[in-house]
Amino acid sequence: MLGLNPSDPAHPFRPSSERVAEAVPAASTSPAVNGLLPLLCLAVGPIDGACRLASSGANQNVGRGRPLYFRVPPRHVYVHVPFCARRCSYCDFAIAVRHRVPADEYARAIARELELRALGGSDATVDTIYLGGGTPSLLGPDGVRRVIDIVSERFPPASGAEITIEANPDDVNATSVAGWRAAGVNRVSLGVQSFHPNALAWMHRTHGADQITVAANALADGGMDNWSLDLIFALPEALERDWARDLDAAIALAPPHISLYGLTVELHTPIARWRDRGDTVEGSEDVYEREYLHADETLRGAGYAHYEVSNFGKPGRTSRHNKSYWTGASYVGLGPAAHGYNGLERRWNEREYAAWLRCVNEGKDPLGGAESLTPENRTSEEVYLGLRTSHGLALLPNEREAVRPWVDAGWGTVDSDRLRLTATGWLRLDALAASLTMLRSR
Repeated sequence: MLGLNPSDPAHPFRPSSERVAEAVPAASTSPAVNGLLPLLCLAVGPIDGACRLASSGANQNVGRGRPLYFRVPPRHVYVHVPFCARRCSYCDFAIAVRHRVPADEYARAIARELELRALGGSDATVDTIYLGGGTPSLLGPDGVRRVIDIVSERFPPASGAEITIEANPDDVNATSVAGWRAAGVNRVSLGVQSFHPNALAWMHRTHGADQITVAANALADGGMDNWSLDLIFALPEALERDWARDLDAAIALAPPHISLYGLTVELHTPIARWRDRGDTVEGSEDVYEREYLHADETLRGAGYAHYEVSNFGKPGRTSRHNKSYWTGASYVGLGPAAHGYNGLERRWNEREYAAWLRCVNEGKDPLGGAESLTPENRTSEEVYLGLRTSHGLALLPNEREAVRPWVDAGWGTVDSDRLRLTATGWLRLDALAASLTMLRSR
């Protein structure tokens, strides 16, 4: 498992109506840096014989047998590769633990899903393809190449397209890097999470601290000059993990991009069970805030732009794929648990690999559920997505006075009627977005 990355379907982007319903006072100081948007998947074409339509959730009224069309051709594709060698202790992602990865079976199923949904096939090209998981690097170089070839037949990459694969450090070597580059991969997201041996063991990671440097060197030596490194903060203090040292170690490897995710306890995970038996499994709110703000100061001082709540990049090295989610672009996705969006509706696939595989093998659409966005949902998402990036949100005429207390508290700045949150404000993102959404909904 690569950690709390979204862009993965883990830490799913909740239906908009749920976020509106959970509006909290703007003065709340609860940290709310909870990872990225999901990597989402969309059914395009008729959905006759869908395996299942979710029976709960807001506005899940997209009927079977009705085509769903893109208003404009999508420019982004996500492929969820669910396989992992082991489930990490914090992980509630949709994964399938396998000692032997069925790469051929999986690739055939991806091709079948594309056929069932009549996806792609136009003259339009895509700007990004992202293989997330799970652990896509477990497919091996040949498996990665086959999946990218299958997707590219229907969605040809544009010149200069960003093609990303998530990888664990123990899967990165000269052979794999050469194979990925030959397959068209030009960006790697490396799931490091920590350089501290005790922390890695506690998180059930499959790599050791020494393998991180080996992986970084293999990427550099293999000509993969665009890559990202993930870290998790707010771990239990009993682990004695030195967050400052981890940041320094990450910077020393000179990754063009760094993503940071605060540890959260999700139901049905090992750390949730440890918590239920009385163990301390996450840092306090003070630790959460202190480590997040220290990372902001340290990474900006090292030349990284803090361009989104969880993401830092050197000039020209932001994640183009993830930015498509934050700007409300439409996107296609494939594989179990993947979600997708056409600007009007969001749909998601069967979560479990076995259920998804059965559907496509039986010639059925692997639809798991759908949500049709209401005007209220759109308002909520416009506010939330705008505030989570350094680009900020354009304020309406009646909102400038309402956010003045936030500016006075150091949570944001307003320039030319555009509100941009500071790192301190991003710690209160959910609360501030909910408050502003309520104001706009009146």
